[in-house]
Amino acid sequence: MLRKRFLALAFIIGITAGRVQAGEDLAPAAQWIPQDAAITLEISNPKPLLELAIGPKTVQAVTSHPLWKLATLTPRFQQLRQGIDYLESRLDTDWQSGLEKLLGGGVILAATPTGASLLVVDSRDAKLLGRLHEVARQFAETQSGKKSESNRVKSSQHQGVTVWSFGPNDYHAVVGSRLMVSNRREMLLAALALRSAGGKGSLGQSAAYQQAMAAAGSRVPVRMFVDLAVLRQRTPLGKALEREENPMAALLFGGLADVLRQSQWLALSLDVQGPRLLLEATAEGRASSAQGAAAFAWPHDPAQGAMPLLSVPRQLASLSFYRDLHGFYAAKDKLFPERTSGLIFFENMMGIFFSGRDLTEEVLAETLPEIRFVVASQQYDSAVGTPQVQLPAFAAVFRLKNPAKFREVAEEAWQKAVGLVNITRGQKGQPGLVIDRAEHRGQKYSVAYFSAAGIEDKKQIPTYYNFRPALALAGDRLILSSTDALARDLIDALRKEADDRVPPVAGAHTLASVDLTGVGNTLQVNREHLVRQNMLEKGHSKAQAELETDLFLKVLSYLGRARLTMDSRQGRACARVEWELNLP
Repeated sequence: MLRKRFLALAFIIGITAGRVQAGEDLAPAAQWIPQDAAITLEISNPKPLLELAIGPKTVQAVTSHPLWKLATLTPRFQQLRQGIDYLESRLDTDWQSGLEKLLGGGVILAATPTGASLLVVDSRDAKLLGRLHEVARQFAETQSGKKSESNRVKSSQHQGVTVWSFGPNDYHAVVGSRLMVSNRREMLLAALALRSAGGKGSLGQSAAYQQAMAAAGSRVPVRMFVDLAVLRQRTPLGKALEREENPMAALLFGGLADVLRQSQWLALSLDVQGPRLLLEATAEGRASSAQGAAAFAWPHDPAQGAMPLLSVPRQLASLSFYRDLHGFYAAKDKLFPERTSGLIFFENMMGIFFSGRDLTEEVLAETLPEIRFVVASQQYDSAVGTPQVQLPAFAAVFRLKNPAKFREVAEEAWQKAVGLVNITRGQKGQPGLVIDRAEHRGQKYSVAYFSAAGIEDKKQIPTYYNFRPALALAGDRLILSSTDALARDLIDALRKEADDRVPPVAGAHTLASVDLTGVGNTLQVNREHLVRQNMLEKGHSKAQAELETDLFLKVLSYLGRARLTMDSRQGRACARVEWELNLP
């Protein structure tokens, strides 16, 4: 598949090349981008990306899979192989070296709200670019002859530059070692006009672009500029940001819509350090921490913030949020005016669990803005058995203002929830949960479980045995877990955290981590179930379903671990992702 990518890219570059004009000192490519470009992706140094994409480890990972070996036997692959071999012989270079030379000077892709786009590629070898164009031109003319399209290949002069077109929505030119491609003629001509004007009025001279690129940093190989002001005015984004319609999305993303509403631009950067990727996003503004609809998600004090991620055995994912649940729900009429009826129903349901207490002032007001979640794979008790489909355990941890006062309230609500589950299952003739009290290192907690009495086959017990819901109070932390085993691990983790007096991550409102390799390993345990599901949903044979499932699991095993941090820096909203790939 890597060879296929090269052939496609080589053909695109070839059909877009024109007459090479030597001797011109080329201005930075951003000086040739029209200022109405709302999104611009800039790859100033393609080398680390190419090393990651076509390096030995990646090639080994791709070519070692059975699907790759099957693909090499198809007639289409053989034709592709012949085409690449032909290009390599005509250009007198191997495809890896050719790709590095053609893209080595950098790439910029810009798009406007109207759908026009412009690709600018700076080659390190103008002669190679010209030779590739000649091959592509001959190919285009041959295809035109076969289809009796005598006017398919066109060229014209504009400001001393040859502008080519090999078909609909294809306009391109070459100036020195710089290639320009657009899907609209007027976009390409505007870029050539900026060249003649010395970049005056270009995106590169825009204050917003310069600020965004400075925020992204000059040393990273990949940067992106998004003109939020233009997108809000000329695309559906503006209306989408006018009002947050999904309460859970608003709670999860912590006022992101507020940030995008007030920011003029968004800058993104990607750094590649071998198998380690560092992605950062910076918005020009930030949501107000003192007032406004999104105040619930931003620390009011610079020393405040989300607590560090919890760590437990067999962990797959961990999340930590700074969220003022009381402030969030108190502002519901302002945040979600169109969801009033649905929220009234939700409050009535919560009133059942909390014995009529006011959800805003008597329940959510008892929580502090520290919320954490953990997901971990399970180890099953041999005395109970192993479910036929194995699901990970998950838990939420809240911090209480008055744990002694609220403990019995939470316990009563939890028991009512378990009772509701039992009533629902009983109506269907299904077994219910047995409520019990247990103890872990002196800490008592509540647990509900399905009885294993009478089960003979311990290897294929029903899926609902994945759940043993538990409620525990560790200090001022309330634990709601899908299993008692995870609740015990969290009790240990929280005690250690309290003993070490771990402080919050100052200024951070969202932290997250996920072990995608671990997720793949967990899914591997359920491989047979995934294969059967694939066969039912897609109509594949067992062999096809196994290949597709194994490919999915293999990809997950390579994705490694990722960690997200969202906070503010120098008054601007920021997000950072650190991603460590697990290449062989």
